[in-house]
Amino acid sequence: MATLADTQAIQKARRDALSGTPRAHAVDRWIFVGMAVWFIAIVLAGFIPDSIMKVGLVQSGQRAPFPIVLHMHAVLMGSFLLLMLAQSWLMATGRKAQHMRLGLAGMVLAPALVVVGFILAPTMYHMLWDAAQAAPAGKQAELQGALGIWEDILLLQIRIGVTFAIFMAIALAARIRDSGMHKRMIFLAVAMALPAGFDRIPWLWSTMPVSPLSADVWVLVAVAPMFLWDVIRNRWVHPAYVIWLALNIPLSVAVFGLWDTPWWHHAARQIMGVG
Repeated sequence: MATLADTQAIQKARRDALSGTPRAHAVDRWIFVGMAVWFIAIVLAGFIPDSIMKVGLVQSGQRAPFPIVLHMHAVLMGSFLLLMLAQSWLMATGRKAQHMRLGLAGMVLAPALVVVGFILAPTMYHMLWDAAQAAPAGKQAELQGALGIWEDILLLQIRIGVTFAIFMAIALAARIRDSGMHKRMIFLAVAMALPAGFDRIPWLWSTMPVSPLSADVWVLVAVAPMFLWDVIRNRWVHPAYVIWLALNIPLSVAVFGLWDTPWWHHAARQIMGVG
């Protein structure tokens, strides 16, 4: 895997059209603002209708109330997306000093998101497990099937948590010495969580829960505008994408290999403390 020192040496030999000033093309300056708006639109398109539907189920007594950790995760993710938009807008409008000051909030929000995410996954699983145990006999088979689906989704949640943490750590480590790596890695880290939004858009193509293929495909679609413009303007692939793929490809292979296997279902229940 490429190191930050390697990427800095490459950057010295190659001019990055999307970093530094002046930026020759208007899109060079605003591409990251557009990407932030694009990511937020994906999340809103998935979560607003889904949340309205689930709130209705809670109010009608057909679903248990949301746990507090779910509300915390929603607030943290929403805050981080808005921070990403504000930060990209500040840089696009030449307000670097304000960008650096506001960036301190990201150093708090990012680790908080990782911690809350790893609390949320088992919390939601145990809610479903408890519901399955308490359900009448006629309902138990349906909930057991839902548990199996949730155990597969746990693979994606683990991958999201691990990759988000690693890519965000790289982004924060590079923020002073390599702005190109920093900004790209921020977006590539957030892109890992977008399947949660895509999967809630009912009219989109999906392979879930049979296969995680659509989750990977839609992440690639999400980052495609940034990547394509990057390649068009620079005529080379930035090392951030190489690092991103170098970690994602083996993890994707692992997820596909474990998906819906008896071994993984047993392991997931052991991890969740119910096996």
